[in-house]
Amino acid sequence: MRILIVDDHPIVASGCRAVLADEGEIEILEAADAEDGECVFIVERPDLCIIDINLPTVSGFELARRILERAPEARIIMFSMNDDPAFAARAIECGAKGYVSKTGDPDDLVEAIRAVGGGGTYLPSAIARSIAFAGPTLAQSPLSKLNAREMEILRLLSAGKSLSEIAWLVQSSYKTVANTSSIMRQKLGVKTSVELVRLAIDSGVA
Repeated sequence: MRILIVDDHPIVASGCRAVLADEGEIEILEAADAEDGECVFIVERPDLCIIDINLPTVSGFELARRILERAPEARIIMFSMNDDPAFAARAIECGAKGYVSKTGDPDDLVEAIRAVGGGGTYLPSAIARSIAFAGPTLAQSPLSKLNAREMEILRLLSAGKSLSEIAWLVQSSYKTVANTSSIMRQKLGVKTSVELVRLAIDSGVA
């Protein structure tokens, strides 16, 4: 199996190699950001992608969207330091077949690769239970009101990007990004971009 790992921390890929050492013939491909990740995917067509959500430029959510737009059959596992069920729910929404927290058991990653690589899906049991039983609690989270594209634009706003820069990064028009920003303010009940960014930071998006 050929696995593409997209993460800006080399130690993560090294750790994955160690965890997967006993899993038979596995070739690891690496990329440090979304742009390189997309290029490696196009050229190498790996069997499975493991993508960190918090990449340096555009996020793992956006990379997953681009890959799936190009290859709907792609098998993607989202990887993150955040074990908030809202993030796992967004990963599923954007088309990922699995979600693993970096703070979880290393065996979670192995199980995810086996499941998703075999054509199935995977969520760690604790996160799956949180999503299943959160119900109204999850729905009350401000993040639950945003779709994957809105989350991506919110993250970039929080990183200090201008609307023009965001439009270029997410391959959209300035007008679309500006409209999305306005819609997010309405959804989240804030009046200014400063309040929007503050809410993003408080929610762990930034």
